[in-house]
Amino acid sequence: MPLDHRRVPGPEESQSPLLYVPAGQKESSGEAGEGSRDPSALQPLFARVGLLSQAKGSAYVELDGGTKVLCSVAGPREAGGGGGGIGAPAEQRGRLVCEFRRAPFSGRGARSRPGEKEPELALALQEALEPAVRLARYPRAQLEVSALLLQDGGSSLAAALCAAGLALADAGIELYDLVAACALSRAAGPSGAEWRLQPTEPEERAAAARLTVALLPSLNQVAGLLGSGDGGQADSWAQALRLGLDGCQRLYPLLRQSLLRAAKPTATLPPPPRSCDFLTPKFAPLSFFWGGGVTQTQNLSLNPELLPYFSVELC
Repeated sequence: MPLDHRRVPGPEESQSPLLYVPAGQKESSGEAGEGSRDPSALQPLFARVGLLSQAKGSAYVELDGGTKVLCSVAGPREAGGGGGGIGAPAEQRGRLVCEFRRAPFSGRGARSRPGEKEPELALALQEALEPAVRLARYPRAQLEVSALLLQDGGSSLAAALCAAGLALADAGIELYDLVAACALSRAAGPSGAEWRLQPTEPEERAAAARLTVALLPSLNQVAGLLGSGDGGQADSWAQALRLGLDGCQRLYPLLRQSLLRAAKPTATLPPPPRSCDFLTPKFAPLSFFWGGGVTQTQNLSLNPELLPYFSVELC
């Protein structure tokens, strides 16, 4: 019997696995997380640099909510067009090119499919990283930053910014400061009057407003802001900004510690030579220089009359 190889070898009808999940269990995990978590608490973060051997710099950041981001840096290399950046002519500055991609398995539904949000997130990534990079030190050059979202568990742009800053530092690119970023969300309705720091994926789905803050902690300068939705009055947005800046300051020591762990230990210098003592030794090696470059060393008694004629090393 001939087989149709173009036909999917599976049942004609199938059911979603969520159909067999109890009704109270589908949203229980998200609601339980929202009620038990402190709105101003940071999610536990894991960061490691130097994972990709073929990239000049790389970093991996994972949040406790499930977000996993891998970032790599290439360059500096010769730029094809004019330089970019702010505050200097194009020929005097380098160019920063950023790319943000989602893995096909990063999430469920429309969030996992590549779409129009990827160029927007790549532009936000570039605008937040440009103030941290000393582009004037790389004239007519191009730096390429690529962020890959492996799993979307919420706060993906903030995690990508942290990973990109670590990857740039791992690549040896001159920076003004590391980039620390935090995301915030505000739920709809009267129960969502407060902002939550580093929201998870269920919290972002139910959010009426979102905000991502990027900070240069040592310089205390805001590198980037990206907000959307209805956050209420201006005081509400100001409260979210203060909460995000405080979260970035608390996140900075963790990022710095990950760089220190990956730094190679410096080579230990040999101990300095011992100082020579011309009084205590009774015997000293005397070097006799014969013709033809032949050197002979013997231990002779220290005779003051021989000192003008021989090279004596006392140690």
